[in-house]
Amino acid sequence: MNITELLDGLLEDPLEINIADIKGIALDSRKVKKDFVFLAVAGAVEHGLVYAKKAIENGAVAIVYEAKGSEKFSLALFDCYKIEVKGLAEKLGVIADRFYQSPSKKMDVIGITGTNGKTTCSQFLAQLIPDSVVIGTLGWGEQGALNKTLNTTPDALDIQHILACFVAQKKKTVVMEVSSHGLEQGRVNAVNFKGAVFTNLSRDHLDYHGSMAAYLAAKLVLFNRPELQFVIVNLDDINSKIFLNATKSHVKHWAFSAKGKHSDFAENVVAEKVDCSLNGIEFFVCWKKQKILVQSKIVGDFNLENILAVITVRLAQGESLEDAVSKVNELTPVSGRMERFGGRGKPFVFVDFAHTPDALDKLLTGLRKQCSQKLWLVFGCGGNRDKGKRAQMGAIAEKLADRVIITDDNPRLEESRQIINDIRQGFINNKYDVIQNREKAIYQVINQAEKDDCIVIAGKGHENYQDIQGVKHSFSDQLVTQQALLERA
Repeated sequence: MNITELLDGLLEDPLEINIADIKGIALDSRKVKKDFVFLAVAGAVEHGLVYAKKAIENGAVAIVYEAKGSEKFSLALFDCYKIEVKGLAEKLGVIADRFYQSPSKKMDVIGITGTNGKTTCSQFLAQLIPDSVVIGTLGWGEQGALNKTLNTTPDALDIQHILACFVAQKKKTVVMEVSSHGLEQGRVNAVNFKGAVFTNLSRDHLDYHGSMAAYLAAKLVLFNRPELQFVIVNLDDINSKIFLNATKSHVKHWAFSAKGKHSDFAENVVAEKVDCSLNGIEFFVCWKKQKILVQSKIVGDFNLENILAVITVRLAQGESLEDAVSKVNELTPVSGRMERFGGRGKPFVFVDFAHTPDALDKLLTGLRKQCSQKLWLVFGCGGNRDKGKRAQMGAIAEKLADRVIITDDNPRLEESRQIINDIRQGFINNKYDVIQNREKAIYQVINQAEKDDCIVIAGKGHENYQDIQGVKHSFSDQLVTQQALLERA
């Protein structure tokens, strides 16, 4: 590809140079190779031009840079072509889409957004849809062979590169977790979405968005895409009508409900006669005049919504209800999402990613009804994130759990004790213990609980590290839980 094709329509003035054979594009100077174009964006902390010299040393043939903030740099010192682009960050997706020849238009891309359930739904769909792949919190690629991602929704260049890899692998469907950060920052601007799914909306990321209104607005961007062919919403969420109304007139509307709700403006998929237990979820799924029994091994009341969501996706894709249900009955749990350990004379232990007030509430409420003895909770809150949710989660823990251990999550650059004190503000009584060391907390609870008790280890789920003062230490709730159960007498 030549530079004129790459930047067509994105410049205020015509290009006076011609670079005929661009080999690659990169935001990270360390990824630049010979004949690459280095894209220097004005970031929140520093301008990408800080790394221009390194990019040139690595072989950059040109630097495309954000105009804002560039006046601080002596551009004449950079020995390569230099091209100014105003609002470069918002145009990255278009540039990457062009370079990789619009890969998202060669597959069906389904975007899933919402506070909770994105990962579970995407991983479930990867089990259900032939020739499908995922992009999300757990990584990108085929289930069981995922590549790591730094963010739930990768940056605009990485997304297009990943999509191009999927095209080369002849994949037919991509299920993508679409975060509010990714939407706000334009990472998916050039992705062609066939379908969009809304799971739910509750407090999270207010340290970034500032308000629930701004958080909602970011999520709605996905549903306003002109290329969408279908959308799916959770009618049990109070914002469902807003999401349905955000779509274009030609878009096919689908809705699901675990509480018998219906929309006059959508195809409705509804659950009836629900029975949740520690062995799974059983219910009748109803669509049009059909009613079929679902017998899933997936545990957790809240997973009913996730199961309904993926059934609805399959219906929207043209699969029969009977075939969709038969495959749903074979779904296996997602790593770190209501993952069950123990039993057989030892307490049941559930490792879950629940790190928001709503997720923790739903998790504990469901288990509260199913646990025959005491319900234990081990949890903390992440540092350098929304502080306002900490006391809320403390209040939920006190209300719904019999025994609570407050421990470290990912303190990041905050002091652990301060995070714990913030959580404690939500407690009315001293109905908790504090064990800062997360491993010790898990071991102690597993050793103290009776055989018919239930234990929830919440907040980190699939993560295999703890972030403490900027250093990621190897740590897995799942591995610690398994070892503690093994050593329990």
